[in-house]
Amino acid sequence: MRKDAGLSARALAQLADWHESKCSRLERGHTPPSDADIRTYTTLCEAQGQTEDLIATARGIEGAYVQWRRMERAGLKRVQQSVAPLFERTRRFRVYQSWVIPGLLQSAAYTRAVLSTVAHLRDVPDDVDDAVTVRMDRQRVLHSGDHRFAMLVEEWVLRTVIGDSETMVGALGHLISVASLPSVSVGVIPLGTPRGAGWPVESFTVYDDAQVNVELVSAHLTVTQPGEIAEYTKAFAELSAIAVYGTRARSLITAAIDDLT
Repeated sequence: MRKDAGLSARALAQLADWHESKCSRLERGHTPPSDADIRTYTTLCEAQGQTEDLIATARGIEGAYVQWRRMERAGLKRVQQSVAPLFERTRRFRVYQSWVIPGLLQSAAYTRAVLSTVAHLRDVPDDVDDAVTVRMDRQRVLHSGDHRFAMLVEEWVLRTVIGDSETMVGALGHLISVASLPSVSVGVIPLGTPRGAGWPVESFTVYDDAQVNVELVSAHLTVTQPGEIAEYTKAFAELSAIAVYGTRARSLITAAIDDLT
């Protein structure tokens, strides 16, 4: 950014009225920048369009990328409890799931099967029953306040057996039930849908326009940069456009149930 502005580190430091070594320390990551530092730097480099993204990055850098093993080493219950404040303050949830049924729409048996698999694969403390209780309690948010939920799943999520056939039939029946709630919209992207736009991506949740959580195989990613959040909201809109809803979505869910039974 500084080089694009045609400035040396010393020249920028002089313009900012900083010690001449401060610019170098900031650029090399030896000194974390304050919000004021970032605003001064981007203003002097005539790059104010990058200011808010850089501030969001600096504020969230410690928690932006966290390995699942690190998050879950104290147990799965603790992980489930940690998101409660985020769920309470969020008014608009946009969820895309390419792996499993979204957590807020899961039955207790399905959640237990998912978390049991997690506990086994990642070798974390086995407090699955307590974690399921917390997850189920969190679903109260579906029935309270002015929260709104837009949920998208790929059709293969409906046909991927988690636990066993009985668990899946119960989970799909529960999905039909919660999809009828006034605050909930469930869209299903059918198998074979042309993918000119809205190709399958990593599962993610957009919380208002303030934060995106992304589920990677090995880690949990938190996105707070406005520019990156905008990319996820655009992806969600594109995926929404190729999904089916209402009667057509229910027919795909019931077809998956029929095949299981």
